[in-house]
Amino acid sequence: MSEPKEQNRVSRALRLGTRRSKLAMAQSGQVAEAVSRVTGRPVELVEITTYGDTSREHLAAIGGTGVFVTALRDALLRGEVDFAVHSLKDLPTAQPGDLALAAVPVREDPRDVLVARDGLKFADLPVGARVGTGSPRRMAQLNAYARSHGMEIETVAIRGNVDTRIGYVRGGELDAVVLAAAGLNRIGRADEATDLLPADVVLPAPGQGALAIECAAADADLVAVLAELDDPFTRAAVTAERSLLAALEAGCSAPVGALADLPPLSDPLEQGDPRADRRIVKEMRLRGVVGTTDGSTLVQLSTTGPVPETHEQAMALGSELAAEMLAKGAAGLMGERAH
Repeated sequence: MSEPKEQNRVSRALRLGTRRSKLAMAQSGQVAEAVSRVTGRPVELVEITTYGDTSREHLAAIGGTGVFVTALRDALLRGEVDFAVHSLKDLPTAQPGDLALAAVPVREDPRDVLVARDGLKFADLPVGARVGTGSPRRMAQLNAYARSHGMEIETVAIRGNVDTRIGYVRGGELDAVVLAAAGLNRIGRADEATDLLPADVVLPAPGQGALAIECAAADADLVAVLAELDDPFTRAAVTAERSLLAALEAGCSAPVGALADLPPLSDPLEQGDPRADRRIVKEMRLRGVVGTTDGSTLVQLSTTGPVPETHEQAMALGSELAAEMLAKGAAGLMGERAH
């Protein structure tokens, strides 16, 4: 006699769709463990190859980092996987109605790091140093910082996984590469970074360091279970950042940086201030930047307001700062916009 349909659903493993890269597998594995804990069910990783993984074209030419998302979403809609894990910075800002962004877990370090030869810090790079990155956002800010501090560097467009990028340094082709701190942390290679780039030097991509857990919107039970992994502060922060990106009408390959975080304490004696506890924190600071990739022009603004309590309030924080940036000429700095 066959088991009831509902019993089959409860007993079978949940299928988690993930890209096949080492980083994607690492972060998906961490989510799988968390989902298994809250559901009591095993979670099976289903590896999916995306066009962004196989194409050797520059990301801007193939639609930006959103190309890493399409194959996973298609697998979800076909019912081949139950849920998927994305790097949130790769998600297009428009959310499909038939898919739910069920959870945004606690964010990893959103900042960028430098991996340089001879253990060099960014400020110590030699004249003419070649710095590799596939991000127009990083190029714009690194070049702007170098210009303002009398440095001479050459930013070089590169692609590839972590091993490939660090390999350019190890092989002597580049003096340094810039990577996301979160990625190195998740694969246990944080010790290879030679310098942590403060957000005052390079603002991260909107949503950088955060993960997105997505499933079919119609699967209300799964949406509710996955929501247990959601961190409200992280969700509010990345919603504000992505709202700024959307209001600038820029895609995830545009030279736009954004970070929503806690404003700095005014007095060093207040370091024990309970505002550092996210449960009772009252304010959020949102910073945004857009610039030309050569660093010759940047529009960089910030705003501080109450921590958003609703999705609409977080969206408003981002769109209002974007309007100020557009009034300062941001639109003319993005060149050909990615969608």
